[in-house]
Amino acid sequence: MSAMQTPFLITKGANSVSVHKALTNHAKKLNSILTQYANLDRERELHIEEALSLYERGLPFATDNINSITTQMNKLSKQIENLPPRKLVTKEMVEEYANRK
Repeated sequence: MSAMQTPFLITKGANSVSVHKALTNHAKKLNSILTQYANLDRERELHIEEALSLYERGLPFATDNINSITTQMNKLSKQIENLPPRKLVTKEMVEEYANRK
Protein backbone atom coordinates (compact mmCIF):
# COMPACT_ATOMS: atom_id res chain seq x y z
CA MET A 1 0.00 0.00 0.00
CA SER A 2 1.17 3.49 -0.71
CA ALA A 3 1.33 6.31 1.80
CA MET A 4 -1.54 7.98 -0.07
CA GLN A 5 -3.82 5.02 0.59
CA THR A 6 -3.04 4.72 4.29
CA PRO A 7 -2.14 8.16 5.64
CA PHE A 8 -2.89 7.21 9.25
CA LEU A 9 -0.58 4.20 9.24
CA ILE A 10 2.50 6.28 8.45
CA THR A 11 2.83 7.66 11.97
CA LYS A 12 3.97 5.41 14.76
CA GLY A 13 3.70 5.44 18.48
CA ALA A 14 1.47 7.87 20.36
CA ASN A 15 0.47 9.80 17.22
CA SER A 16 -1.18 6.81 15.56
CA VAL A 17 -3.04 6.00 18.75
CA SER A 18 -4.27 9.57 19.15
CA VAL A 19 -5.39 9.75 15.50
CA HIS A 20 -7.22 6.43 15.85
CA LYS A 21 -8.79 7.58 19.11
CA ALA A 22 -9.86 10.90 17.55
CA LEU A 23 -11.43 9.11 14.57
CA THR A 24 -13.19 6.64 16.84
CA ASN A 25 -14.54 9.42 19.05
CA HIS A 26 -15.71 11.37 16.00
CA ALA A 27 -17.50 8.31 14.60
CA LYS A 28 -19.16 7.67 17.98
CA LYS A 29 -20.32 11.30 18.14
CA LEU A 30 -21.78 11.15 14.61
CA ASN A 31 -23.50 7.85 15.39
CA SER A 32 -24.97 9.31 18.56
CA ILE A 33 -26.33 12.33 16.68
CA LEU A 34 -27.82 10.13 13.95
CA THR A 35 -29.43 7.83 16.53
CA GLN A 36 -30.91 10.76 18.44
CA TYR A 37 -32.19 12.29 15.21
CA ALA A 38 -33.82 9.03 14.09
CA ASN A 39 -35.47 8.53 17.48
CA LEU A 40 -36.79 12.09 17.47
CA ASP A 41 -38.04 11.65 13.91
CA ARG A 42 -40.06 8.59 14.93
CA GLU A 43 -41.45 10.44 17.95
CA ARG A 44 -42.32 13.44 15.77
CA GLU A 45 -44.22 11.24 13.32
CA LEU A 46 -46.20 9.70 16.19
CA HIS A 47 -47.22 13.16 17.40
CA ILE A 48 -48.19 14.18 13.85
CA GLU A 49 -50.34 11.05 13.52
CA GLU A 50 -51.93 11.81 16.89
CA ALA A 51 -52.73 15.39 15.81
CA LEU A 52 -54.24 14.10 12.55
CA SER A 53 -56.34 11.56 14.41
CA LEU A 54 -57.63 14.17 16.85
CA TYR A 55 -58.49 16.58 14.03
CA GLU A 56 -60.27 13.87 12.05
CA ARG A 57 -62.40 13.05 15.10
CA GLY A 58 -63.26 16.73 15.57
CA LEU A 59 -61.26 17.02 18.78
CA PRO A 60 -58.88 19.84 19.72
CA PHE A 61 -55.20 19.29 19.00
CA ALA A 62 -51.95 21.20 19.35
CA THR A 63 -48.65 21.17 17.51
CA ASP A 64 -46.48 22.18 20.49
CA ASN A 65 -45.05 18.67 21.03
CA ILE A 66 -44.36 18.27 17.32
CA ASN A 67 -42.53 21.58 17.14
CA SER A 68 -40.56 21.00 20.33
CA ILE A 69 -39.21 17.80 18.80
CA THR A 70 -38.68 19.55 15.45
CA THR A 71 -36.55 22.20 17.16
CA GLN A 72 -34.40 19.50 18.75
CA MET A 73 -34.02 17.75 15.40
CA ASN A 74 -33.02 20.97 13.68
CA LYS A 75 -30.31 21.61 16.27
CA LEU A 76 -28.92 18.15 15.54
CA SER A 77 -29.18 18.71 11.78
CA LYS A 78 -26.81 21.67 12.07
CA GLN A 79 -24.13 19.34 13.42
CA ILE A 80 -24.10 17.03 10.38
CA GLU A 81 -23.97 18.49 6.89
CA ASN A 82 -26.46 16.23 5.08
CA LEU A 83 -28.95 15.76 7.90
CA PRO A 84 -32.12 17.54 6.73
CA PRO A 85 -33.86 20.06 8.94
CA ARG A 86 -37.60 19.62 9.43
CA LYS A 87 -40.31 22.24 9.07
CA LEU A 88 -42.24 23.49 12.05
CA VAL A 89 -45.85 22.28 11.83
CA THR A 90 -48.86 24.57 12.08
CA LYS A 91 -52.43 23.59 12.86
CA GLU A 92 -53.32 24.64 9.33
CA MET A 93 -50.79 22.19 7.91
CA VAL A 94 -52.35 19.33 9.89
CA GLU A 95 -55.84 20.33 8.75
CA GLU A 96 -54.81 20.66 5.10
CA TYR A 97 -53.08 17.28 5.13
CA ALA A 98 -56.04 15.58 6.80
CA ASN A 99 -58.45 17.10 4.28
CA ARG A 100 -56.34 15.86 1.35
CA LYS A 101 -56.29 12.26 2.58
